[in-house]
Amino acid sequence: MFSVFGVKQAALSTCYAMAENTFAVTQYPVGKSVRVDWVRTSILQKEQQAVMGPAGDAGSTAMVSCGFPISGTEIRVLDSGGELLKERRVGEIAIRSNCMLSGYYHRPDVTQETIQDGWYHTGDMGYLADGELFITGRKKDLIIVGGKNIYPQDLEAIANEIPGIIPGRSAAFGLFDQKLGSENIVMVCELEDGQLSGSERKKSEVELRRRVVQQSEVALSDIQFVERGWLIKTSSGKISRAANREKYLRECASENGRLQTGDSPTILR
Repeated sequence: MFSVFGVKQAALSTCYAMAENTFAVTQYPVGKSVRVDWVRTSILQKEQQAVMGPAGDAGSTAMVSCGFPISGTEIRVLDSGGELLKERRVGEIAIRSNCMLSGYYHRPDVTQETIQDGWYHTGDMGYLADGELFITGRKKDLIIVGGKNIYPQDLEAIANEIPGIIPGRSAAFGLFDQKLGSENIVMVCELEDGQLSGSERKKSEVELRRRVVQQSEVALSDIQFVERGWLIKTSSGKISRAANREKYLRECASENGRLQTGDSPTILR
């Protein structure tokens, strides 16, 4: 996408970073084109396995490499029981390094929960392939629908392409339905000023629903279009899915009986 501005692909690089590791964990080699790993969407969702698929195919998802571990840093991918997973199996990413935090300030509870046997459990999900790290999403943000694991950022990326919706100003999250025993998927999207009223608004909703089904093989239970500035951000400027889920429940879920299926929707995580 940057080629129209004269930027060559090899001039761009990626990394996986966090304050807990004094910033970088992985880095893609400078000067080399970043690897894109195309994987089968349905297998990734249902089996949590990154099986390679045809590039650009409607049934494939593009995963961008975050590169290789930097010097002095080790990476593991673990299942829900803490067991080591093989390459191309999706699990929680754990790191150990010579520049990692020793603990959280005045939070021994969080330290005990996240650091185990010298390994920091990041809460990020991903997989390794040929020594390269690929991030699939955050563990706490994962939406589970009928046994499928849906990452909200994939749905938010689809919303970015819908006319009238402000790119980067959408939040997707799950609400647990007691009757279904599964989660409903909700999206809240901010609109450009003065955009999408009447028939145009309906067309955009239909198009968003269509693209989500086509690209993710799941359906949205509710779409809420809101004005600019409605969505809550974190202190670092990111959209806070948890905070916006709570705001949606307070202000939107009861309107016109949205998502009322006998039992009020409750937060699963």
